[in-house]
Amino acid sequence: MIARALRQAALLVVLAFLPAIGEAVYFRGKVPWQSRLTSGQTVDVDLARSWGENAMWVDARPDNEFAADHIPNAILLNEDRWNDLLPQFLAHWSPEKKIVVYCSAASCNLAEEVARRLRDEAKLPNDIRVLQGGWEEWQKKNK
Repeated sequence: MIARALRQAALLVVLAFLPAIGEAVYFRGKVPWQSRLTSGQTVDVDLARSWGENAMWVDARPDNEFAADHIPNAILLNEDRWNDLLPQFLAHWSPEKKIVVYCSAASCNLAEEVARRLRDEAKLPNDIRVLQGGWEEWQKKNK
């Protein structure tokens, strides 16, 4: 009777791990465990602020977060409304400015994705960086 219970428990454990094993095999190499950005693709708050008027701030957060508060003179450009917002962004863009894209926090990938799309889809030639720590870091440095 104990042997039967142990066999059933072992079977349940094996069955519980099957989806995880399948996912691990399927997503092998697809889930980044480290940032996909190089140091040349990011910028800290102090350096970005030192660029002054030579920086163009792009807020990749959802509309409601942008409406609540954002970096002064930032332009909203997010994934949800990319096609609607891109023309507005391009109207403000100038080739000599560095673009600094930010989202909510260091754990947020929205800025990374918007920066990638600006490079790959909009084919912008200038310096596009992701703000390290995002909006949270900006707030810490500007209290």
